[in-house]
Amino acid sequence: MQAPVLVLKDSLKREQGRKVHYANIQAAKAVADIIRTTLGPRSMLKMLLDAAGGIVVTNDGNAILRELDLAHPAAKSMIELSRTQDEEVGDGTTSVIVLGGEMLHVAEAFIDKNYHPTVICQAYNRALEDAVTVLEKIAMTIDVKDRATMLGLVKSCIGTKFTSQYGDLIADLAIDATATVGVEIGQGLREVDIKKYIKVEKVPGGNLEDSKVLKGVMINKDVIAPGKMRRKIVNPRIILLDSPLEYKKGENQTNAELLKEEDWGVLLKMEEEYIENMCAQILKFKPDVVITEKGLSDLACHFLSKAGVSAIRRLRKTDNNRIAKACGAVIVNRPDELQESDVGTGAGLFEVKKIGDEFFTFIVECKDPKACTVLLRGASKDLLNEVERNLQDAMSVSRNIIKNPKVLPGGGASELAVSAMLKQKSSSIEGIEKWPYEAAAIAFEAIPRTLAQNCGVNVIRTMTALQGKHANGENAWIGIDGVTGEIADMKEKKIWDSFTVKAQAFKTAIEGACMLLRIDDIVSGIKKKQAPGASQGPSKPKIEEEGDADNDQFIPE
Repeated sequence: MQAPVLVLKDSLKREQGRKVHYANIQAAKAVADIIRTTLGPRSMLKMLLDAAGGIVVTNDGNAILRELDLAHPAAKSMIELSRTQDEEVGDGTTSVIVLGGEMLHVAEAFIDKNYHPTVICQAYNRALEDAVTVLEKIAMTIDVKDRATMLGLVKSCIGTKFTSQYGDLIADLAIDATATVGVEIGQGLREVDIKKYIKVEKVPGGNLEDSKVLKGVMINKDVIAPGKMRRKIVNPRIILLDSPLEYKKGENQTNAELLKEEDWGVLLKMEEEYIENMCAQILKFKPDVVITEKGLSDLACHFLSKAGVSAIRRLRKTDNNRIAKACGAVIVNRPDELQESDVGTGAGLFEVKKIGDEFFTFIVECKDPKACTVLLRGASKDLLNEVERNLQDAMSVSRNIIKNPKVLPGGGASELAVSAMLKQKSSSIEGIEKWPYEAAAIAFEAIPRTLAQNCGVNVIRTMTALQGKHANGENAWIGIDGVTGEIADMKEKKIWDSFTVKAQAFKTAIEGACMLLRIDDIVSGIKKKQAPGASQGPSKPKIEEEGDADNDQFIPE
């Protein structure tokens, strides 16, 4: 009599798992639908209200999803995919969500037919391996030193963004900035650290065309004593410190017991001598500028200004690192450890300028800077924020190309080539995995289909024509021009995508979809809130009675 009960339990469990799968798929599709219209050059913008009441106007997938507050855990998981893509390669955040949502959408039919999620995931992973192989086959290597090619590539990658209306401006800024901070790491490879060594400084006012990459660093600080210290020095000798130029304060509470009245004067004299010695150790190297991350007392300021040295205090650690990279100085922890080699002599000009209401210090015209500042000017803060987001994407694309100089066709051509190859290969796959594998091939067509929808052309006619051209395998570079909606050769139109971005987008989307498909139950670990009006008093301690002791389970020795 036990067998029917087991079967019933099993079918109930399966039914419950299927409900969870449907809920997850619907949540993922909802997230994909939110940002589907922001893909491509003819994309829509989204206006978002953030928690503080501010307004964000953007078509950057990650920036939109970051502001959303979604309750469903699967939707939150989809948003994480976009964040992963942004952190890893900096571009392709919208494509990941659209592709991931489509992968889950095509899996819904197989869940209906009682396919086990593991089988679907195996087919998807197999499709992913073959897709990356196809990408490697159709990829084209470019010369990183050829500026025109790099400019075309970065322009085509940010052509979908708001700033594409300003022509080459953002692409130029991105290429200049990444070329400046690139460091050779041997074997012909270059390392570009955007986060550490490129600072984007937004100053409202002026025109966007006034934006530029400085051959050095700019910081939002003024010299300590403007009247006494110089604000313009040519070929300065710069010393960078990580220690305070003031008398040491006690760790906690410090008590000094003075017996004679003269001792107070002695104590003050000791403080003065201590600071004077520190300043003497610095002035021994004849610096023009002293910059410290910590405090700088009035007395030290007096000694430095007397010697004709300009000083800046309380600088951020990150800014200090950038100045060190730009002018060739070494950050010193104690003034008595200073050496001649620690002095930065690479800068050509130290100047303090007033822009708007604030003073900015420029350390520019550096000989071989390995850090730089991008100065952005614009009409409003909202405009500057959007330009900064676009610039970050452009710099990420430029960095990816420097690290891996391979390009793929844009305009959905890569996805169509992958889709056509996978469809051909699916006929040779045996067993139950064949159908999910073929469905994954069809899911890749979501990107060109969305591009066509956002252009406003006839989607079915365009997609049929594109599929026909790719099915013959005549040209893997045939795609859709996102501006006009025409079918064109991407190589001629110079619409390119970075190999790194595309490969990462495929991996993130498919692995994310597989992870959501493997979830068959959602268990809440959050305590339910007590109903209003319910007594909040402390629970009474439970007194164990004699009968309870018999129910205790003892661990056998």
